[in-house]
Amino acid sequence: MCSGPPAAPVGPSWPSWHEGRRVRAVSRRASEPWPKGVESVTADILQADDVRNACRDAAVVYHAANVPYSHWQHVLPAMTESVIAGASADAVLVVADNLYMYGPPSGPMTEVSPRRASGPKGQLRARLEEAFLAAHTSGRVGVAIGRGSDFYGPHANSAANMLVIQPALRGKTASWLGSLDEPHTLTYLPDFARGLVILGTNARAWGEVWHIPSGPPVTGRTFIAEVFEALGQPPRMRRLGRGMLTLAGLFNRQIREAREVLYQFEQPFVMDTSKFERTFGGSVTPLSEGVRQTIAALGSTR
Repeated sequence: MCSGPPAAPVGPSWPSWHEGRRVRAVSRRASEPWPKGVESVTADILQADDVRNACRDAAVVYHAANVPYSHWQHVLPAMTESVIAGASADAVLVVADNLYMYGPPSGPMTEVSPRRASGPKGQLRARLEEAFLAAHTSGRVGVAIGRGSDFYGPHANSAANMLVIQPALRGKTASWLGSLDEPHTLTYLPDFARGLVILGTNARAWGEVWHIPSGPPVTGRTFIAEVFEALGQPPRMRRLGRGMLTLAGLFNRQIREAREVLYQFEQPFVMDTSKFERTFGGSVTPLSEGVRQTIAALGSTR
């Protein structure tokens, strides 16, 4: 999303903050419900020619595509190279990223925290970071990387939505991974999208990694209580520990793959966003309002 030539988001749905800008949305399926006024094209992100065609004349390319855990090792490296090769050298490539490369933290995570992941997913994310930044350094394409923690919000395909908000809307018990009482940064998806837009439209951001402003860390217990309070119901919650995930993983590969990052919920997992805030400012949606908006959006689709 940018002023001037059309921006080409590559990945999932984007909010309609595009007034005054030409926006092109790219997806595998033509049926995605893009906002009015957004040009929609289909492309295979693993094909550099498809990406190059989708990104023609773009000033900013937003790369937010992902695949299930079980496909990460053989798909994400190819996807990374395809996007780098397909984006124009005249564009800036804004990459949506997570925090896996840091591994178990010893305190709040900053952009310069050591990359010390011991598992294959975290190590892969570190290698992808190196590939994107090397492409920037070599002049293949300008790059800015924006990182968020666990998402919640309308359209978020996330544990917070699937384990807490969606069950609560059905009158069921909410679940939380690891510990209910360790502080954990949650990123409201619309706040994250706004942060990525800022990275794409400010040259100061290019060539660097940025933690997108998120709300103060909360415990799982607090988040679940906030959801049920918004629904006018008493909270109902349970903890999913390693034993339960190991058993469930026998029948579900995605759950089995998720055990690698369970440490994120067993100890404080806090993302420091002060670098972004010092440079660009950073207001975030209060938790109560984010929960209310998410419930309204998910409830209307039931």
